[in-house]
Amino acid sequence: MWIDSHCHLHYDYAPKSTENLVAEALAEGVSHLLTIGTDLTTLDAVAAISERFPNVFHSVGVHPHDASAIEDADIERIRVASRHPKCRAIGEIGLDTHYEHSPLDIQLVRLRQQLDLAVETGLPVVIHSREAEPQLLAELTRYAKALPDGRVPGVIHCFTGTRDFGQACMDLGFYISLSGILTFKNSEELRQTVRTFPIDRLLVETDSPYLAPVPFRGKKCEPRMVKQTGLKLAELFGMEAAEVARVTSQNSRRVFGLTGLKEDTST
Repeated sequence: MWIDSHCHLHYDYAPKSTENLVAEALAEGVSHLLTIGTDLTTLDAVAAISERFPNVFHSVGVHPHDASAIEDADIERIRVASRHPKCRAIGEIGLDTHYEHSPLDIQLVRLRQQLDLAVETGLPVVIHSREAEPQLLAELTRYAKALPDGRVPGVIHCFTGTRDFGQACMDLGFYISLSGILTFKNSEELRQTVRTFPIDRLLVETDSPYLAPVPFRGKKCEPRMVKQTGLKLAELFGMEAAEVARVTSQNSRRVFGLTGLKEDTST
């Protein structure tokens, strides 16, 4: 069974309910989901969702787009929220100079604060990276060096970066998560890059409601669609889908501390 390592269940999927999304994902072989926080307003929402479903977990953090919307004091709110027993990561955090909805200098301040929080709490991070690889790698290197030996630093979510950046992140201990972009017609460069990565460092995700994979392009993405990315990964590596599901799910369990959960967990 698959694990959707990154989705946003608090978004509007009307006419479908959250119950529909979780049940349909399970019916498609998706055993667990991680619903991701992006700003202060979602702290309660993601926690409430994971409380309702035994196979759903969550993260808390402020996305780089919203970095300028928070103050230093708000980091304490994230710290408190991270103590929830089903919170499994600090994120989605990172850097984005493509849109730069928040100035880069402010993004860097908030990223550093949240990376320090991850060191303090012992939680991994979920990293957003877009057109800021040099600056981001410097921050991730500082963060990874502050961790005790053997601790997984986190995951680079929705990876579309360069091979060198991906390899450098893996050298620091990070895992790489792949979304439906891997299936897109114009993503051959990404597929060639991914072929050079070891399968035991890869996760799959939907980033739903965004980035619906082939053959669902043009539709709202849902967690049940994560296996389409997994099937493309199996094709790239010449592996059986069941083995890719096993390995990527094992990787997700390790990153997010899900070891020991039954793969047939249901709602």
